[in-house]
Order: sequence, then structure tokens, then C-alpha cells
Amino acid sequence: MKILCIGDVVSEEGREVLFRHLPRLKREYGADVCIVNGENAAQGNGIDRTSMEDIFAAGADVITGGNHSFQKKNSGDVLEETSALLRPANFGNTFGQGWYRLDTPDFSLLVINLQGMLYLPEIQNPFVCVDALLGDIARPEDIIVVDFHAEATSEKKAMGYHLDGRVSLVFGTHTHILTADEEILPKGTGYITDIGMTGARDSILGKAIEPAVHNFIYWGDAERRQKIKDAHGRMRLCGLFVEVDDKTKKCTHLERVTMECTL
Repeated sequence: MKILCIGDVVSEEGREVLFRHLPRLKREYGADVCIVNGENAAQGNGIDRTSMEDIFAAGADVITGGNHSFQKKNSGDVLEETSALLRPANFGNTFGQGWYRLDTPDFSLLVINLQGMLYLPEIQNPFVCVDALLGDIARPEDIIVVDFHAEATSEKKAMGYHLDGRVSLVFGTHTHILTADEEILPKGTGYITDIGMTGARDSILGKAIEPAVHNFIYWGDAERRQKIKDAHGRMRLCGLFVEVDDKTKKCTHLERVTMECTL
């Protein structure tokens, strides 16, 4: 099985990059499935109905979320209506769900979305949550992919080893920086700390440079803070291409994906 994972889509421009280039990338890699993190896809942050529909129209099969999943008004309604739009499973008993199974005649793909604990708002323990999920819903025929939306590299690495041999792939999102540590762990699970961002290249995590730098200079001075805005200009798409053995469910190949373009 061939899986294409696309890093955090930021803003309307990020969605436009997907729409223009994702179909071609899927053809070039021969991807059976495409997973896209979309929790920053709406203007500002979060995901709404329009941004969700744009990402699916571009070719995503599953959209994962993160700490901004509920930021937009009516996001709960959208999550309830669309089973392939996920929010972290360890958000607990709230709108939507944290996993999705894509069943086809050729494969069964189980996608699980989790959020980390370190340096993020308080949330249920993702290690305990994923253990319970795997015990409750995983089937022997499932190829299992986990999007771990977390800040700390140590927590992401720990999750990779925690799930090694039990899932096919653990990829990190949230920090918007494509890391160069893709590897197959000792028991066959593919791992990367972060698959990066799809948005403005010349930016601070997809946001305008000047106000972001200004706010760091005046950190702690609320009166001098500036509003953060989406960045524009040259664009970059980042992600990961993965191949999984259909029989053993082990990862056999990982390859970073990065592409630069203009709109």
C-alpha cells in the first residue's frame, strides 16, 4: 500500500497549493490514499466547512486535526457530519471522532489522530488513549497510521517507540517544520517527527514574519502585541510518502516530500 501524507495546510493559499498540485503528486507516487492535516486550513487558524471541502476536493481521503480543531464557530457540527474529518482522539467525549477506517476491496486503513501533552493545553494522556483504542477497534487486517499532533520532539519519539510493531506509521504534525529523521523503527513501524507545512515559505509557520518577530521582541508586554496574520508569497508543500507491506503491515519505504511553487 502506498500512502501520501501532507503536512499542516495553512490558510486559503495553502489550500490552493493542494488543489493545484496534490492530484499530480498522487499520480506520480501512485498513492492509494492521501492523509492531510487541516487544522490550520481556515483563515487565521482552525478548520471550517469551506476549508474542509477544499481539502477533500483537492484529493484528500482523510483530514486530521489538532489543537485548533474546535477554533472555528460550528466546527463541532462539521466534525459530527463528516466521519473522515478527525480531531485528536484524546480530546475525550466531544464532537466528532479521533479515528476513521477506510475499507476497500483491496485494503483496510485505520487512521488515528492524537494530540501531545507537553507545551499544549491539558488533554487526556495520548499513550493511554491509543492503547485503549487499539484494544477496542483495531483489526488484524488493518494498516494503521497515526498522526501525532504534538510540540515536543521527545514526546513524538516516545510515541513512535511505544507503537513500534503495533502500527504501520507514526508521523508528527504541529511544528510545521519537515524533519530529516524519517526511519523504520526496529519492529517495522515507519516514523518521522514532523511532516512539515503546506503554506507560505517566507513566513513564521505560515504566518507573516514582521508581527511574529515583533511579538517575540515584546514578549510579556500584552499592550504591544500585534495581530498575527497569514503570510503570502512563495509557497511550499511538505509531506511524506510511505509504502507498507500489505501482508506484514510493516513499513518498507519512507520518503520526504517537498515542493516549492508560486500561485
